[in-house]
Formats: sequence, C-alpha cells, structure tokens
Amino acid sequence: MKRTAIALTLASLLALPALIPFAADAAPVRSLQKEQNYDQYISKRQVVDQLLADALHIFKSPARVSDAGFTAKMPSNMEQVTDLLLQAYQLEPYRTDLLISAANAQIYNGNVDRAISLFEQALSTAPDDLDLNTYLATWQRFKGNQAKSDAYFKRVSELNGGRAADLQRIFDTVDRVNATPLKEQQGRGEKKGRRAIVTLGYALNPDGSMNDILLGRLETTRVLAQENPSALIILTGGVPQNRQTEGKLMANWLVKKGVDRSRIIEENYATSTVENALYSGYALARHQIEYATLVSSASHVRRGQILLEIASWQSGPAGIQIDSVAFPDKPLSTLAKVSDGELLGIYRDALRTYGLWSYRSAPLIER
Repeated sequence: MKRTAIALTLASLLALPALIPFAADAAPVRSLQKEQNYDQYISKRQVVDQLLADALHIFKSPARVSDAGFTAKMPSNMEQVTDLLLQAYQLEPYRTDLLISAANAQIYNGNVDRAISLFEQALSTAPDDLDLNTYLATWQRFKGNQAKSDAYFKRVSELNGGRAADLQRIFDTVDRVNATPLKEQQGRGEKKGRRAIVTLGYALNPDGSMNDILLGRLETTRVLAQENPSALIILTGGVPQNRQTEGKLMANWLVKKGVDRSRIIEENYATSTVENALYSGYALARHQIEYATLVSSASHVRRGQILLEIASWQSGPAGIQIDSVAFPDKPLSTLAKVSDGELLGIYRDALRTYGLWSYRSAPLIER
C-alpha cells in the first residue's frame, strides 16, 4: 500500500478534528489551541506518539492561570488533553493508562461523573487493577455513593490488604481534619519536644512581589515564631516570578521582622501543594520534628494539613503530630463547612501525595 493511502486510512480511523491555531502573542490566560496534521504519519505508533506529545505540550502551555495568587491549569486546555488521550486510546485500546490519564484530567476540571465513567471503562478491561479500584472507591465516596464506594473498597482489600489499610487511613484523615474547626491562633497547651512551623507559599505577583494573602500567612507565622522561640520554620514555595521564589522572599521578610535566620529553612522548589507537603515532610524527617504546625490561608489550610500528614506517613518521623493555624483570607464562619470544590481538591491531592500518578501516559507523566 502506498504511503498516502496508509495516511488516509489512519486519518479516517482517527476522524481527528482540526484545532484552532494558537497565537504566539496571546495573553497568558488564554487556552492553548494547536493545529496538527496527522495525515503525514504512516504508522499507528507515529500517530499515537504525536497525539501524546501534543497532549503534553497543551498540558504545560500556557503554564498556568493566576488570579490573585491562585495558580491552575486552564480548564479548556485540560479538555483538549482529554480529547487527545482518548483519540490515542481509539488506536490502542489496550492502553488502559490512556483512560486513567484522561479520567484524571476530568477530575482536575471538576467533572467527576465523566471521570468515574472513564475509570469504569478502564476497569472493564483490567478488573483487577489496584489503582483503578482505589480511584473508584475514592470518587464514589466523594459523590456520596457509599454503597458503590464500599464495593470498590472491598475489591481493593481483596487485591492488597496494605493498600486498603492506607486508603482507609486517608479517608479517616480527611474526615478528621475536615471536622476540626479552623483556628487563627495556636492553642496554649505547651507541648514538649522538637517543634516546627511549616508555612505554605502563595503565588507571587508577576513583578516578583508578594501577594497580600502571602503577607497575611507570614504575619501569622511571625506570631507563631514569637510564641515558639525554639521552633524550626520551614518556608515552602518555588514557583518563580521575576527571578524570585516564594521561599526566598518569605525568609527575607521574616528576618526583617526580627526572626533569626538560623531558624529558617527555605524550600525553593515546590510548585504545588503536593510538592509543598512532600518536600516539607523530608525537612521534618531530617530534623526529627515531633510537633508541626502548618500555616496557610483558611480556604486552603485543611488540604495543606491533610497532605502534610500523608507525606509524613512515608518520610516520618514516626508519630509526628500535625495541626494547623489559618490566616483568615475569608471569614472562618463562611468556611466552617467544607465545600465540594475544596473536598475535590483534598481527595485529588491526597491520592497524589500518597503516590498515585495522575498522568501515566509517557511522555505525559505527573504525580
């Protein structure tokens, strides 16, 4: 068969829609849209490889939306990532990893029902997949479908008792932290042992200056540092803006306010709350901390505490106790009940911190 005939056969098989070209000078917050002519490829493998390369490119570009310091991937980009992954799956229907990655892209966009449908489609091919049963137990629990969650959890138990115990621990941790009232000040009860304060960064302004919410977190940290003069202070955040990182600027601010620099650890590499937790957990382990207090905004502090606890299960120290203090970016009374959006982020990032890879279709791989 001639090369052109093969290309046409593949094109008709894919029935790929054309994508709108991306303007190079577009504003950073616009979704990336890309045109690709797949007719040039002569093998199915070449088409799949290009689909995945395009998915990775769109996943990473434009880098992020940033509104008042909140950073996130563009929802429209994640829809395109899903579409490209599913096009690749049409060509290689044994690639269950493509369905898992597509499902997690939908979790990111808050479309849990579609994600569950994709997870279930993958499970029909691989019914004994431990991760798929774990995802479904979690997301059916999020949806309030307890009977379905229990059925998937039972299958997890049958496949791997250790995973089931870990998953139950995640569920129990989420329930406990979410049921604990938020507080703006640390309790007065004196605890003995090595202490640390872990302050989560917040996206810098484009000019490299600190957002008011980050300054609020730092003021909360400064008060805690005064109340706990021997506590180590871990400042975590590494998304650069104008050659500055959160960790560095946070440290400089606290030193100017009188905090001894020898108490401070700058963590200048984390680019997400998951990485905040993982990298801070290693610092806690290195210094054998027994009590840690996490500082973040009230709308974010529950997720931060849950992830730091999960990270510490793996890195230690064994038996570490973690609580949290909130900077009131919103009135605490309005945040007494965890919203569905907050809970979705908690479950999503809890699984990632535990070690499940959301995107597992090389070259699109991300924890």
